[in-house]
Amino acid sequence: MHNIFEGKSSRIGDHDDHVASSFRRPSDEDEDEIPKKMYSEKSPLVDKTVPKPITIAQQIAAESIETQIKTQKRNQYLAALIVNIGGFIMGTTLGWTAPAGPMMENGQYGFQITLENVSWIASVMPLGAMLGCPVMAGLVNKLGRKNLMIMLTIPTLFGWAMIIWAKSVVWICAGRFLTGFSSGSYSVIVPLYTSEIAEKEIRGTLGTYFQLQVNAGILFTYVIGSYLNVFGLSVACAIVPVIYICLMFLIPESPIFYLMKGNVEKAQLSLKYFRKPAVHVNQELNTMQSALAKTERERVPIMEAFQTTPAKRGLSLGLGVMVFQQFTGCNAVIFYATTIFNATGSSIGSNTSTIIIGIMAVVSTYVSTLVVDKLGRKILLLYSVVAMGICTFLIGGFFYAKESHYNISSIGFIPLMSLCIFIILFSIGFGPIPWMLMGEIFPAQIKGIASSIVCMSNWLFVFLVTKFFTLLVSAIYLYNTFWLFTLFSVLGTFFVVFFVPETKGKTMEEIQELLGADHITLLTENQNYAQE
Repeated sequence: MHNIFEGKSSRIGDHDDHVASSFRRPSDEDEDEIPKKMYSEKSPLVDKTVPKPITIAQQIAAESIETQIKTQKRNQYLAALIVNIGGFIMGTTLGWTAPAGPMMENGQYGFQITLENVSWIASVMPLGAMLGCPVMAGLVNKLGRKNLMIMLTIPTLFGWAMIIWAKSVVWICAGRFLTGFSSGSYSVIVPLYTSEIAEKEIRGTLGTYFQLQVNAGILFTYVIGSYLNVFGLSVACAIVPVIYICLMFLIPESPIFYLMKGNVEKAQLSLKYFRKPAVHVNQELNTMQSALAKTERERVPIMEAFQTTPAKRGLSLGLGVMVFQQFTGCNAVIFYATTIFNATGSSIGSNTSTIIIGIMAVVSTYVSTLVVDKLGRKILLLYSVVAMGICTFLIGGFFYAKESHYNISSIGFIPLMSLCIFIILFSIGFGPIPWMLMGEIFPAQIKGIASSIVCMSNWLFVFLVTKFFTLLVSAIYLYNTFWLFTLFSVLGTFFVVFFVPETKGKTMEEIQELLGADHITLLTENQNYAQE
């Protein structure tokens, strides 16, 4: 197989040399050299042939060739947008309870649903997600990323069907558990697939698409829920997985998965889809094979694999960013958004306020996709956690002043301003980047299991915050709860400064070296190939 690639690469290299020489622009040295030869005493002008100047058409052709040589990334963006609809599905599952909760309490299902029932309906979803994570860890390298993403639409549709035609609270909880299972599974598979198809120059941008789609899904439920009843809202959410199935057939499986299964031909075809023109596909394919071969040679029992320095550092990093994502107050700020709006004397309704928050989150996450590969992951995380800490401190101070009956008329703008800044900076940093890092930081042998552990922990944190946040407010008051989030933000700041590495512009192998792995040396034939 290597000889086949080598023959192809030789022909490609000859073609490239021929094309490049045909359209090569004259350098400054060439321009200086031509007059010397033409007008020197030993070389009379009459004996010389003056080279023809390059025409505008030739310049355009040369620029076209240079542009084509650069890798076109359109298919990578397209595939990332499609697979990350899994994040949109997860967003609709997360956001559904916000508009549906009051509708359920008002009797739209035709049977009684209490406030405690609504609490469990909201909380059972992350429990299902926790189960989905380890299940995906065992299947992702056996059935494939694309196949699993398609198969997960089945429990998603069953779950929404149970919610739509529910006969009791148990039916709704069961439906939420199934949709939660799919959401947790998508949170493992989608970032993994995205990191495997992306080139290092745009891996950060594509990695933030997951949180962008999650926020878009949440906003979708806010908007639809303000116009339709609980039945219409649930049907609208159920339509999304159907669209997802159709679009998933347009993109190929990850080339990494094909190589893991020994199917080099399909891996080559997959990589050619993502790398156009496919001049350097064989070289990149050989690099992938070398890295996977090294992983196989060094394969050890799974528990021993977790004892390596990169594994331990990667797992600590993944768990750390997920802890600070959930415990710095994102859910609390959103949960009390209406209260914060009302505290400023605003007459904006609850539906409108949640839609405003959703729009801010989507727009801010989109901004993150534009800057994450320019500014880097670490600096965005740092700005994010510092700003969130300041905002929760100010919100806590406002509610403390209000509880203490101070005159707050002159500072009524503080909570609303803090809310907006919090949402924007969270959506730029600690919202999308932890999911993106999860696809970058783990060694290949433990990637599936480690990603599932981190995701499962994240969903555990979501469950704890969702279920017990109200109890915490009752026990230590609202202002102390927000100050507790400030404390987590302070700890998160130290964590980002001292423990989070910068992965911008680095290959997967370079990131592993950054986390303490030995240098990955390519095979000799790959080095020869690169020189050719």
